[in-house]
Amino acid sequence: MRVLFVSQYFYPESFKGNDVAFDLVQKGHDVTVLTGKPNYPKGDFYDGYSFFSSDSEVINGVNVIRVPLFPRKNGNGFYLALNYFSFVFFSFLYFLFKLRNEYDVIFVQQLSPVFSALPGVWMKKRYNIPLVVWVLDLWPESIQAASNIKSKFVISWITKIVERIYRASDHILISSKNFENSIKDKCPPDKKISYFPNWAEDVFIQKIDNNPNDIKLPSGFNVVFAGNIGEAQDFENVLKAAKLTKDQGINWVLVGDGRKVDWIKKKIISENLSNVYLLGRYPLDKMPLFFKKADVLLVSLKDEPIFGLTVPAKIQAYMASGCIVLAMLNGEAAELIEEAECGFAVSAGDYYALSKKAIYLNSLSENQRKEMKKSALNYYSSNFEKRRLLKELEELLKSYNN
Repeated sequence: MRVLFVSQYFYPESFKGNDVAFDLVQKGHDVTVLTGKPNYPKGDFYDGYSFFSSDSEVINGVNVIRVPLFPRKNGNGFYLALNYFSFVFFSFLYFLFKLRNEYDVIFVQQLSPVFSALPGVWMKKRYNIPLVVWVLDLWPESIQAASNIKSKFVISWITKIVERIYRASDHILISSKNFENSIKDKCPPDKKISYFPNWAEDVFIQKIDNNPNDIKLPSGFNVVFAGNIGEAQDFENVLKAAKLTKDQGINWVLVGDGRKVDWIKKKIISENLSNVYLLGRYPLDKMPLFFKKADVLLVSLKDEPIFGLTVPAKIQAYMASGCIVLAMLNGEAAELIEEAECGFAVSAGDYYALSKKAIYLNSLSENQRKEMKKSALNYYSSNFEKRRLLKELEELLKSYNN
């Protein structure tokens, strides 16, 4: 089977699509990835890459075509728009002059921006190649929640592009079951839609050495957040919860980077939040060490309709690591945590309830915590195991290989 994989992001950038491409090659399939020059998340090109660097390479048997684009820099609106639209523009040139009818199926990893799926649609229309789209970010809902874009004209224009992508797709995969209603509103009623969730990276499954000198956390009960420290994660209310637990021996440890870091630094000083720690960004392979040292892992999202439909990928990583999860969010993600019996989820924005659950978790016995950790692992194995999911995806793609 010859697969054209379309994604603005690919290795060495860290996204689930890397696993898909590498797995298909290991199973004997021919995979070509159409992607951009890597610059996420730092905003500058990775070492060895530039706007004018080579547009082709082979990584672990995957043929990679890298179109030029402008790096996202500090991620502000201007640079982000330039990054998004330059990928689409240069992909269109490659579509016109370089890509040929050499594929049995097209697979699109549809993250933000939604426009990055358009090369797959063009190839589908031009050569009538089956198109499968994996929706990991719901538009226009995501951009409405994460930006100041209020223009009805702009939202209507984006919605029309989304509708075009969905209509062109032969099969739509959704990473959250709650995406389904939004997608059904934008495509024909007979469109094939299937649930295909995220999984944890291999680094969270493998056994790690217990070296106490690798990672050090403050003494006390540590609630650890790992990932993007941005607007969506509602650190306003996380810090309010931290303030309520300051005298309870509970630390709130933030591992990562993002737009909200400077604001948090100022808040730590102004509110005298001596139990909040900003440790900075670490590579992915260090995350299991933090997870192992943490007493509880935190996930939070703002009280926005789109976030109630979203399941953050970190939840699978937390479960796969056999960790207790404390969440402040709504929707499917909260339901997963409660169903797995691996922690607690309080409503988005409810910092008082979040503080109370942190205090309660601190009061549990070691045996009670062990049971919750065991539940996390069991639920992950039953619902998000990578090999099973990738096998299901391979079979689906093969079904379109005429």
